[in-house]
Amino acid sequence: MKRTLLSCLLIACCASSWASVDTSPKPGGVYRLKPGIYVDTSMDCGSPPNAAIRRYDGKGISTAHTRACRAKVLSKKGKVYTVRQSCIDAGSGPGPRFDQTQKIRVADALTFSQTIRGHSTTYRYCPVYQLPKDLRAYAR
Repeated sequence: MKRTLLSCLLIACCASSWASVDTSPKPGGVYRLKPGIYVDTSMDCGSPPNAAIRRYDGKGISTAHTRACRAKVLSKKGKVYTVRQSCIDAGSGPGPRFDQTQKIRVADALTFSQTIRGHSTTYRYCPVYQLPKDLRAYAR
């Protein structure tokens, strides 16, 4: 009885730390960021609005309304990349491809700032277990 109770307590105590293990890919790609979902630093990872979400796949940074983004580095000065990014202008289904010039400042492998037409926003990586259920599959 004591052994069963102890086992149950250990499982209950440690289950949350097992569930929080991040098994996503290591940092890499064009910006040397960790691939996955990034959220505006002023928002919570657990309930971000679509406008606050960015997805880095190693090739570019997409939004909730764009996909298949590919960044071409025009210049790099220190941690700041000036890029021309091309994306499909639709979260799913058919859509036209468009190009946009951006500045990406990589603070570290989990944080970046994106400047588009003079407006900057800073984003941080959100581990899959912190995301809402509907975003978890998209993050993988």
